[in-house]
Amino acid sequence: MIHSNRAHLFVAAQTDPGQSGKNNEDNFAVSAYTLSQYNPMPVVFAVVSDGIGGHRAGEVASSMVVNLFSEMAAENTSGNPLTLFQEGFYRVSEEIFRQAGLDATRKGMGATVSCAWVVGDVLYIAYAGDSRIYLLRSGKILQITRDHTWVQEALEKGILSSSQIKTHPNLHVIRRYLGSETPPEPDFRLFLSPGDNDSKARSNQGLMLIPGDVVMLCTDGLTDLVSDAEILASLAGNRLSQSVQKLISLANERGGHDNITVVMLGMPFDKKQHKPGWVMG
Repeated sequence: MIHSNRAHLFVAAQTDPGQSGKNNEDNFAVSAYTLSQYNPMPVVFAVVSDGIGGHRAGEVASSMVVNLFSEMAAENTSGNPLTLFQEGFYRVSEEIFRQAGLDATRKGMGATVSCAWVVGDVLYIAYAGDSRIYLLRSGKILQITRDHTWVQEALEKGILSSSQIKTHPNLHVIRRYLGSETPPEPDFRLFLSPGDNDSKARSNQGLMLIPGDVVMLCTDGLTDLVSDAEILASLAGNRLSQSVQKLISLANERGGHDNITVVMLGMPFDKKQHKPGWVMG
């Protein structure tokens, strides 16, 4: 692909270490391209990663995730990135695991990852871990990913109720991440309704975005402390950059016990069309 100096989407992104005093182990990147010199179709690639491991190992792992995926995205010439994601998850996970074996202080390091690829107005996603992707559309918010955590599995099996999740001691036990001994499969499920089964969710890939849509990627430092309703409310009357800052400030006001990263991608809308309740720009 060919790098572009300007994205065809509105973009706002920020990472913050939080209030715990720990090193920021979150990383993100947003890149704009056109597919090729023969095909000017605009593309935006966004990736968010939350590191796992002490002694700065988590920071190293998440940085590797963001840098390697960004490099692979730049080299891709296909309008459909699912093959890239399939290969990328394997390659990146293997490299993190290899690097961890070279340095005792990095043993066991790993990272979550959430990727969003927008070709024109078509969305593809892939993810592993508990860094989420949301779709904010027509005054509603949808979590279109599913956390790969112990508590999510317990919820789906009926072992826990939704009211028990937030305070459960296994809240942050992650079941799928990059850097594990066996490379994880990318999760291609894109959930648009509670009734979507796995097959339906996978078939939602290539989702057509509409004017005014906002795709948000974030780490659990936000979602642990800020509700879906509050994420939606942050957009009211605000530019995306203001919404991002408002959400990070809210998480910090509530303790900011973890690093916080928020990336928003907004679909432009025609001035003649009905506008949602938020401002882009």
